[in-house]
Amino acid sequence: MLQKTVTMAATKRVALVAHDNKKKELVAWCQKHHKDLAPHTLYGTGTTGAVIERDAGLTINKLISGPLGGDQQIGALITEGKVDFLIFFWDPFEPLPHDPDVKALLRIAAVWNIPVACNPASADVMVYSTLFRGSFDRQVPDYEGYLKERLGN
Repeated sequence: MLQKTVTMAATKRVALVAHDNKKKELVAWCQKHHKDLAPHTLYGTGTTGAVIERDAGLTINKLISGPLGGDQQIGALITEGKVDFLIFFWDPFEPLPHDPDVKALLRIAAVWNIPVACNPASADVMVYSTLFRGSFDRQVPDYEGYLKERLGN
């Protein structure tokens, strides 16, 4: 796949997702990092977004619930270049039916070279990084270039 460079703006677009058993942990993390997160555009799947907004006092662009397609909405936003960071507190002990959702979202984040945090420690590293507060370049798939190459245009 062809690659191109895009510049992430200093104000990021951050997706916040958590399995049921990890919602309290994500809310506590958001409360701890309220000042770090508040300047950025935040997205959340259904219940997670509502709980973060209520309990952490952050403005969340709420999508539908994860099991109803919210994870796929986050994935679509990533492919459209509308999400820069993914904070996804997933439960490794969650029953198997959620495994495809986790894999699909993490796969899309990897394809589009999105930084991902899956637990409080990695999320702390993410928000304490100077790259979280400033602009930086990253490589992403050049889908338009790929189509031109494939179609000979």
